[in-house]
Parts: sequence; structure tokens; C-alpha cells
Amino acid sequence: MPHNASRYLVEGPRVGVRHFTYEDGAEFTARARESRDLHRPWLFPPEGASAYTAYAGRLIEDPSKAGFLVCEKDDGAVAGFININNIVEGGFQSGALGYGAFAHAAGRGLMREGLDLVVRYAFGPMRLHRLEINVQPANAPSIALARGCGFRLEGFSPKMLFVDGAWRDHQRWAITTEMIEGPGRR
Repeated sequence: MPHNASRYLVEGPRVGVRHFTYEDGAEFTARARESRDLHRPWLFPPEGASAYTAYAGRLIEDPSKAGFLVCEKDDGAVAGFININNIVEGGFQSGALGYGAFAHAAGRGLMREGLDLVVRYAFGPMRLHRLEINVQPANAPSIALARGCGFRLEGFSPKMLFVDGAWRDHQRWAITTEMIEGPGRR
């Protein structure tokens, strides 16, 4: 990579977004352990080396997934992560988002900036048309992030996903390319 080339796929004022690498394991797992209280009971990112290797491997190797790290531009620290899962091409051109902030970055607007960038990247170079987020109804910070990034509430799915030992209800949020294009739009 040339010396002046950016390491990020997309950049905003405060964050850059890049793909996961296997080399990110030590920082990612340390941040996940530090963020356990923030994440539970909603999210269980890998906290150990072998779990991270398996997790990152799925995001790196599986074409139906894309994993992104949201990094602070001033020091490169990983602020959070955003994954696009269940990518379906053809007539759908869609994917399902999952995300999490790390504790040191929570409440600073970094994930909002990062999610906006990932949405634009998904609708641009990835050529997707629709992204969905499924959120447990009591997860107010995640709902606020989805709403703040322009996702619309589409419905409610009882017992949708198996999380933390039980089938959990979820709200379905979505955004399409049409929702961010045109005058006066994001």
C-alpha cells in the first residue's frame, strides 16, 4: 500500500471503516472483555483468541457476510464493529446488520458515524439495495442508533432469534437506497 493511501474503505470526520483482519484479534477481544457490561444481554462478541479467529474467519471468508471495524481516525483504536450478514444478491440485494460499540467509545456518536458510512458503502461498492436491523425491544441504545441513521421500523417478530439461551422478540428496522437518495435526504 502506498504510504499516503488510506487504510479505510470509507471515512468520516472522526472515524474510518475497514474490514476485519486476523491481526485485530488482541485489540478486539480486549475491548470485548472491557465492554461486557455494555453488551450483555444483547450481544456476545468473542472474548478469546480462538473465538475471535473463528468469528473473523467467517466474516473474512464467507461471501454471504461482510465485517467492518469502526476505527477512530486520530489513533486507529477500534471503537466498534458492524457486520452485514445473510447477504443475498440477485433480486434481493439485501443484508442484515449487526453491530456493537466498545465501552470506551459508547455515547460519543462514533457508531452513528460508522453506521452511516457502512450503509453508504453497502449501497455503493457492494451494490446492495436494502439493509435490515433486528433489535430486541428493550435495547434502547440500538434502537436509537437505527432510528438516528434513518432506518424505519417495519414490524415486530416474536421469538425471532435465539440469544442468551432463549428465543427473543425483535423489532425489524430497515433502510433502502431510495431512503437516502435525492434532495433533502441524508
